[in-house]
Amino acid sequence: MRTSIATVSLSGTLTEKLTAAARAGFDGVEIFENDLIGSPLGPEEIRDRTADLGLTIDLFQPMRDIEAVPADEFARNLRRAEHKFRLMRRLGADTVLVCSSVSPYAVDDDALAAEQLRRLADLAQEHGIRVAYEALAWGRHVSTYEHAWRVVEAADHPALGICLDSFHILARGSDITGIEAVPGDKIFFLQLADAPQMALDVLQWSRHHRCFPGQGDLDVTGLVRAAVRAGYAGPLSLEVFNDVFRQADAGRTAVDARRSLTLLQEAAGLTTPPAPVVPTGFSFVEIATADPARIAPLLTALGFSRTARHSGKPVDLWEQGEARILLNTDTRGHGTEPVLTAVGLESPDPAGASARAEALLAPVLPRRRAPGDAPLDAVAAPDGTAFFFCVTERAGDTGWTGDFAPAPHTPDPFGITRIDHVALTQPWHQFDEATLFHRGVLGLRPHASVDLADPYGLLRSRAASNEDGTVRIALGVGASPAQDPARGGRPQHVALATDDLVTTVRRARAAGARLLPVPANYYDDLAARHTFAPGELETYRELGILHDRDEKGEFRHCYTVTAGRVFFELVERDGGYDGYGARNAHVRLAAQHAPAG
Repeated sequence: MRTSIATVSLSGTLTEKLTAAARAGFDGVEIFENDLIGSPLGPEEIRDRTADLGLTIDLFQPMRDIEAVPADEFARNLRRAEHKFRLMRRLGADTVLVCSSVSPYAVDDDALAAEQLRRLADLAQEHGIRVAYEALAWGRHVSTYEHAWRVVEAADHPALGICLDSFHILARGSDITGIEAVPGDKIFFLQLADAPQMALDVLQWSRHHRCFPGQGDLDVTGLVRAAVRAGYAGPLSLEVFNDVFRQADAGRTAVDARRSLTLLQEAAGLTTPPAPVVPTGFSFVEIATADPARIAPLLTALGFSRTARHSGKPVDLWEQGEARILLNTDTRGHGTEPVLTAVGLESPDPAGASARAEALLAPVLPRRRAPGDAPLDAVAAPDGTAFFFCVTERAGDTGWTGDFAPAPHTPDPFGITRIDHVALTQPWHQFDEATLFHRGVLGLRPHASVDLADPYGLLRSRAASNEDGTVRIALGVGASPAQDPARGGRPQHVALATDDLVTTVRRARAAGARLLPVPANYYDDLAARHTFAPGELETYRELGILHDRDEKGEFRHCYTVTAGRVFFELVERDGGYDGYGARNAHVRLAAQHAPAG
């Protein structure tokens, strides 16, 4: 199906919005009236600019407070409509959105509403224009699509139909199966937006917290299926009011929007992009640092050994169990401090994973590769982290590790077995985009969003994982734009799994690892909340180990101090514990803010 986006969904000038929509691959746009009024370009220039970009103008919006009003008020409305219809002819738009009235002059009279909308449609038809009537969720008398359809059906005019808006319908909890009873040719337009479930006034919810399909909690997919089953064949158009999107780069937002529509069409059974290739584990994480001495001693103190050196690049491989960390001294574009720059994901089909990413507007990154190097494709996540689709070892294939020459070393492991999870701080404007990327491009399952208390604000976190938990990625966003990674804000971290945390921590401390101190108050509170075996709590207190438990199992973890913009977490999971110790996050955050001792 054709795709479209309302200009109100993007930041910038009208020209910038049109350019962003075209570059992202949209077929058309909805022109928001305020964008046109504020543009220095005349209607004909906008029409020509849009056509030059390969876009159509699918809708002009909105026209407000038209129907069910006194005669003198309606006469003024028709005069206003006449002017707008002439403008639309100049603009090249043939469909106008009319919102159900919120005017204090409007009366609860469906017959009057139908009669006045019929007269409006008569006038529109003279100009070759169709009227799409939309029920606002906060409409004064018409607030559901069922009611809007009854009014349109009573008006019985060929130039009058309805506009279905997913937010207005789903926010009210309307039964979407009724959409299939509306003739497809009377559904003139379909506007789509998602939203997180929130206990807010519906107007404020709509104006500030909409998001693209797949980023919220509404059943946008089910609504699209119902509209298509009804016979709707027009564009799928995004209309998203969001305070963050209005401040973000229009080009990135447009790509995020286009990706969301591709995933929506896939979920609705309308298109078949390359299937998701779900990763099966972590191959490595890569840390860039101009000075390996900033991070190598910490790795040694955690029991890692430098096992190999890349044959053609300044990259060292450090290993312990199945946990692999690459230290890259080529820091171009990453500054001088240690920073997590890449994650290798074990993939059953790297080529298929790359094809999926390309189809979802995440192109494979260009890489310098010697003739003998293993083919290794990577795509960039919204925060700039490169995700590589890897084969580490497979029958007849040494994979990417074949690019490394062994280095002399004496293994002395401390019990670390693998990478448990990676925590990535996202740019302020791209948290929802990141969630969609990790779900759609990487094939991971997103979990519920949680809020974490920091001494200087409230942080938001959302994890994504594969089904068996061998790949877990925790996405976080700071309390303010000042905490963006690009501004030197919150560090990233790598969680390393062990089957015996106490032994691992004792050995790491003896080797000189600096672990994050935990206040004594934490353990007093822990004693009040849980019971422990004799001596267990005292051991946690001695070693700085945090503890959490749920109905499935237990979680023990501790943290190293931060090196540059990276720190490590050591974790032990017992039973079926599937979380990340969120209950303890405020303790870790407070300790990280404390002055160094």
